[in-house]
Amino acid sequence: MSECKLFVDYDQHENGVQIVDLIEKLADSPESAQLESLIIGDWGGAYEHDSSPVVESLVRLKDRFPQLRRLFIGDMSYEECEVSWINQSNIGPILTAYPELTSLTIKGSTGLSLDPASHEKLEELVIICGGLGKEVIASISEGSFKSLKKLELYLGVEDYGFDGGLEDVLPLIEPGKFPKLTYLGLKDSEIQDEIAIAVANAPIVDQLHTLDLSMGTLSDEGAEALLQSEKVKKLEFLDLSYHYMSDKMMKRWQESGIKADISDHQGDAEDEDYRYPSLTE
Repeated sequence: MSECKLFVDYDQHENGVQIVDLIEKLADSPESAQLESLIIGDWGGAYEHDSSPVVESLVRLKDRFPQLRRLFIGDMSYEECEVSWINQSNIGPILTAYPELTSLTIKGSTGLSLDPASHEKLEELVIICGGLGKEVIASISEGSFKSLKKLELYLGVEDYGFDGGLEDVLPLIEPGKFPKLTYLGLKDSEIQDEIAIAVANAPIVDQLHTLDLSMGTLSDEGAEALLQSEKVKKLEFLDLSYHYMSDKMMKRWQESGIKADISDHQGDAEDEDYRYPSLTE
């Protein structure tokens, strides 16, 4: 068994089933020794209970999962639990307990922290949420992820947890921060124009094959900076899908020869108050 998903549905939760029991049952099975990918869905009332029992169980049972390389904590649909309602916890101990882990995906940012934020072999870190706190962003930028190839962060909006600004995002793109990074996603942001302008000519772009600035409030202002960048022109792929560019700007992109996804046009709302990132609540 290379992949397994564990979750507690509504009926199970009402009947007292605990996610810890499911994790222990999996750990006791013969398949645990070969498990490469584990997905944790709703741990039972994620809107009122955080993920700490999941983290504690996985850390305690780490020797039962010697082949685990990919972990997703919080894989829930909108119907199961809205992303802004998912209660997370400190996921840092997972990084320490599983030194061979190569991919970590987290959904939900309420109560989320990453301490310690350090891993020698992690190649992919994805955080999906409606608003990412500046303390988590700082943990990543100040941490050590020397093998990271893909960093995908949903930055979101202030109302759902984004309590920072451009100054909190900029340390993520400092030269030498992630020497092996080839995919950078700073997306779903209410300051997408500011990020686009800052990233457009940043040295880190030279090492990327993909820059993902999708799902946010990108307008002509940020798009212009990207369009003028010689670094951006060398990217293999630029994701600008879900945006607020004007028809005139979209035409310029189509004629630019740059491999960019400019689908999912949201209109060209000139008033910033009427621009919203794709994923918030």
